[in-house]
Amino acid sequence: MTTEFRLPELGENIAAGDVLKVLVAPGDAIQPDQPVLELETDKATIEVPSPVGGTVKTVHVKPGEKLNVGGLILTVESGAAASAPKPAAATLPVKSASPVAVPVVAPPKTPKIEAPKPEAKPGPPPLPTPPARVQGEVALPRVTVAATPSVRRLARELGLDIHEIGGSGEDGRITEEDVRAYVRERMRQVAPEPAPAPAATSAAAPASTSLPDFSRWGEIERKAMSSVRRKTAMHLSRAWATIPHVTNHDKADITELEQLRKKLEAKFATKISMTAIATKVIASALKVFPQFAASVDMARQEIVYKKYVNVGVAVDTERGLLVPVIRNADTKNIIQLSAEIAAVAERARNRKITLEDLEGGVFTISNLGGIGGTHFSPIVNSPEVAILGISRGRMEPVYINGLFQPRLLLPLSLSYDHRVIDGADAARFLRWLVEALEQAFLLPFEG
Repeated sequence: MTTEFRLPELGENIAAGDVLKVLVAPGDAIQPDQPVLELETDKATIEVPSPVGGTVKTVHVKPGEKLNVGGLILTVESGAAASAPKPAAATLPVKSASPVAVPVVAPPKTPKIEAPKPEAKPGPPPLPTPPARVQGEVALPRVTVAATPSVRRLARELGLDIHEIGGSGEDGRITEEDVRAYVRERMRQVAPEPAPAPAATSAAAPASTSLPDFSRWGEIERKAMSSVRRKTAMHLSRAWATIPHVTNHDKADITELEQLRKKLEAKFATKISMTAIATKVIASALKVFPQFAASVDMARQEIVYKKYVNVGVAVDTERGLLVPVIRNADTKNIIQLSAEIAAVAERARNRKITLEDLEGGVFTISNLGGIGGTHFSPIVNSPEVAILGISRGRMEPVYINGLFQPRLLLPLSLSYDHRVIDGADAARFLRWLVEALEQAFLLPFEG
């Protein structure tokens, strides 16, 4: 029996990936759940396993191609597998290379997209007025809406229900401009005063800016962005355009902390990173300042406070910036955090990071101290509301008790969303971090 294996659903808002490696060739015998493809998505590199065993008849993809969900990967001639149940509309579970369960759906003819309203006529329909929500009303069954993953992500980050947004695109497809128009309409309902017009379209501006012909002045080279770089560019452009950023700077005297860190490294024969120490301090601070672990829901005029403490740690890789998440950082000591951060950073650099590793953060740390610099202004990792930047510590003269003394000072940069966090709150939060780092012997390195 001949079976076509197509790319299954990979996770929420992931519609495609770039083929990095094809792990099988025509004539190869494969087993069920055997990885046959290495795929780079917007978030991570994953191995795609085959749900069936047999002999590979045809390979339909090659490295460098973009593969959409539902795209044909292999044709497999299965002998013993022919007696297995025929792949119908049911979903077959497949083992994944990551802890995330990756469902494999029976091969569709084409990716199925339902129009939001069957009676819609050809041509762009007018943008409807958003329906008023009645508290306590019973939700009716919803049809699938047509929108790209980037549009769905934008709606989610803004706290919107995409089913309530009218689509002006072809066949009712929802565009980014529809989402922004919906936000403007909701804001007008809350505050009838006319708002300044130009502010809503700034996120789309970089994409529409035309560049000059640089080849007029000399030789150039063009290289396609990696999936991670594309995703980072889109995400940070949106965050910069929608979040009113402010950055506070301070310095922590870590002279005693550095001495203690080196002693404990020798005692435990393990590396203890400043990132791990900062992660533990942040985890404690978020209990004292819960607004720094929040998200803004402008559509509902609410602030979402998260009771869990998952801290993202920015990792520099050859493909771009990735932010693995350390879960329940408040329950782990510094030795445990240091080992976990090192392990997840290694997986990120070796393309072994999973989608689950990158989700669920409430606060992010970006440590550039290993490279250098004095201060910088990190961009908030939306939908979070704050991020801590760490630069390289350096010896500086500090005036203490009438004398200048050499002290090791660590520069800290806190960027935050001014819609939720006021400057005074940010100053208090940063001072709390500084004082915690300066009381080295109170930090929970073990136990």
